Amino acid sequence: MKHSQARNVVERSFGVLNMRFTILKCASYYPISTQCHIVTACCLVHDLIKREISIDPIEAEYMQGEQDNLHNVEVDDNCGTVGASNEWTAGKDALATAMFNNWLGNGGGLVGNI
Repeated sequence: MKHSQARNVVERSFGVLNMRFTILKCASYYPISTQCHIVTACCLVHDLIKREISIDPIEAEYMQGEQDNLHNVEVDDNCGTVGASNEWTAGKDALATAMFNNWLGNGGGLVGNI
C-alpha cells in the first residue's frame, strides 16, 4: 500500500512537471548531466511556484484530467525539437553575467563580509 501511494505521488509529480515545462516532453540533445540539471531546475521552479501561489492552475488542470482519466496526454505538435540558437545563448550568457556581477557587487557571499 505504501509503495503504491509513493508511486502515485511520483507519477502525479511527473505529470504536473510535464504539463508545466514542455522541455520535459521532448527528446533532448543535451548531455545527460545537463538533462539532470534541467529536471532539477524544473523541480525547483515548480516548488517556488507552489510556495508563492496557493492555488496552482496547472496542478488543478492535471488533477481534473486525472479524475476524468485523461492524464495520458500525447505530446503535442508544438513541442518539436529543442535546440540552441545564437540569440538564446547570448541572452543566457548576458543574464548569467549580470547575475554574477550583482552577486560580486553584494560582497560575493564571502564569509568575512557577514
